[in-house]
Amino acid sequence: MRSPLQINFRNVQQSEAVEEKIREYAAKLEQFHNRITSCRVVVDAPHRNHQKGKLYHIQIDLTLPGTEIVVNRNPSDNESHKDIYVAIRDAFDAAKRQLQDYVEVKRN
Repeated sequence: MRSPLQINFRNVQQSEAVEEKIREYAAKLEQFHNRITSCRVVVDAPHRNHQKGKLYHIQIDLTLPGTEIVVNRNPSDNESHKDIYVAIRDAFDAAKRQLQDYVEVKRN
């Protein structure tokens, strides 16, 4: 990655363990495409109905030469996103799929 990974927390206490997990997943993305120029990750816990509990929202913005890949994992989509690590894993899985699709299109 040409520029350093940016991690922002909104409505969530900053955590070294969460940051480390995000760094691990971001490093794995570079295995699929080595020309990622930047990666921005936002971890958010929007105010929600107390009956559902706190659900985490993860946004990933990957910048590549000539394009940008944006992943928005909305907490209302998945009840399992009460666990911040599950929300992060799901967001990076979606980013990986989009990155793989992008690489496949570029090859053809």
